[in-house]
Amino acid sequence: MDSILEAREPLQLWNNAPLGAGHAAGIAIAENLAAQNLITASQLERGRRAAQASGDRLDIVLNKLGLVSDSDLLKAYRAATGFSILSAEALEHVGFCPKDVDPGFFRHTKILPLREHDGILDIAVADPLDLRSVQALRFRLGIVLNIGIMARTELEAALGRLTAPVSVSSEELASASHDEGADDIERLRDIASEAPIIRLVTETIETAVQQAASDIHITRGAEGGRIRFRLDGRLIDVRQLSPRVHQAVVSRLKIMAALDIGERRLPQDGRIRIAARGREIDLRISTMPHAHGEGAFIRVLDNKSAVLDLEGLGFSQTHSERIRGILTHAHGLFLITGPTGSGKTTTLYAALRHLNDPSKNIVTVEDPIEYSLPGINQIQVNRRAGLDFSRTLRSVLRQDPDIIMIGEIRDRETAAIAVQAALTGHLVLATLHTNDALSAIDRLIDMEVEPFLLASVLRGVMAQRLVRKSCPHCRARRNRIAQLSGETPRSCRECHDTGFSGRMPLAEVVPVGAEIQEAVSSRKGTRDIAAIALALGYETLQTEGDRLVDAGLTIRAEIFRALGE
Repeated sequence: MDSILEAREPLQLWNNAPLGAGHAAGIAIAENLAAQNLITASQLERGRRAAQASGDRLDIVLNKLGLVSDSDLLKAYRAATGFSILSAEALEHVGFCPKDVDPGFFRHTKILPLREHDGILDIAVADPLDLRSVQALRFRLGIVLNIGIMARTELEAALGRLTAPVSVSSEELASASHDEGADDIERLRDIASEAPIIRLVTETIETAVQQAASDIHITRGAEGGRIRFRLDGRLIDVRQLSPRVHQAVVSRLKIMAALDIGERRLPQDGRIRIAARGREIDLRISTMPHAHGEGAFIRVLDNKSAVLDLEGLGFSQTHSERIRGILTHAHGLFLITGPTGSGKTTTLYAALRHLNDPSKNIVTVEDPIEYSLPGINQIQVNRRAGLDFSRTLRSVLRQDPDIIMIGEIRDRETAAIAVQAALTGHLVLATLHTNDALSAIDRLIDMEVEPFLLASVLRGVMAQRLVRKSCPHCRARRNRIAQLSGETPRSCRECHDTGFSGRMPLAEVVPVGAEIQEAVSSRKGTRDIAAIALALGYETLQTEGDRLVDAGLTIRAEIFRALGE
């Protein structure tokens, strides 16, 4: 039987593994990480204190605290043990389970069986220092174990497909929520602090991070609550909740975000920072009263996995060059347009990362701040305290900025200040809600920005949407299986049988030169300006969509969905 494993560096056989076990090995690995400057001395000391308090191994504690990434920890394990690191490609072997072994054993021990051949069992582990679990499996089966190391996120995702996923049972939840007096705030606080509810919330968040969900929706209907994840722009059902459990889950989130657990009539907003999968994750929490109870929305912000460069975001080379060309201007206005959820702010972050330089004072005014950008002064709008966009911008202009990013131009006053800032020698980047790039000109004129002023400051405008990318594993498997057997596979584990994996921008970018500036100043309509832009090589969203479809990167239905046609 052919195996991807056979093409790799030979795995270390368990019988000959030069493996040091236990806390001493964990300390040695942590000290090696510090010697490589992957963690600081203060972080190492922080981990030691936490390990002493919890009794866990030092390497595991550093990972749980988000001080050491999964990738760095895997490399340290490989250096210490000689085991090879297995990539996601090895997951093609998932589905095999040795006879006479309950699948629950693998779920409990975090051992992933890959295949059995010639009296050897290939397995993957996330923790190669956990000797007891591997020894138990070896004695149980009486065969040699061929061990590789896999990232915990990939391994647990694979175990979820091999066995029933770890979850909180209905009986446990019922025992934590049966009390009819739970409407009392203190009683509700007690229920929200019970182990089954805590585990349910923790499991939900960790699963969302593992599956790269952008949002978690917890909504309340007449029959109860439900949890949904937004994956690649689409919502999928995850779990149904009884009314009492739903209330306890929302209360638990409020406690974590330091919100008022007793206030259910008004919306509340908060933030949570947690360590998950070896990295720090920011969660933006928003609660809202619904007709049948209170709902919660969670935006999952993974700073370390966020791609903040133009090529990494998926822009074509042409679009990347045009955007960079616009950003070379020392002053002026650059607008990014599109509906909510189209990736405008992420593109602005990528532009700021390109512009970031110690010699420049860069200030952002955002609502909310989604990602922390080192070296950039980020300001959170707080309307309740009277700190709105326009008031904040007026204060920012007194702080000698070189570059200003405005999260969104929403009103006439903000538009006027943005144009004034661009006129007085600042480079201003902002977002705006319009259907296409050139409609931004009419939108600002509707906000009473004088056309001659707009013409003098506008340096570029772009529009974008997000479309789902066709799953590359589906294409590769379809081609490979068709070549070998003539059959077409009907499913793909990598994309959960959706046919899509990840999203990419669908964009149009218009640099504003002398011809377009003259047209704007002369109050020409959008159609006339579009004709000038087309003559200069401007491509519409539809044209770009056709290119993506022809390249096999997405399908026609995705373009229709994104453009509403």
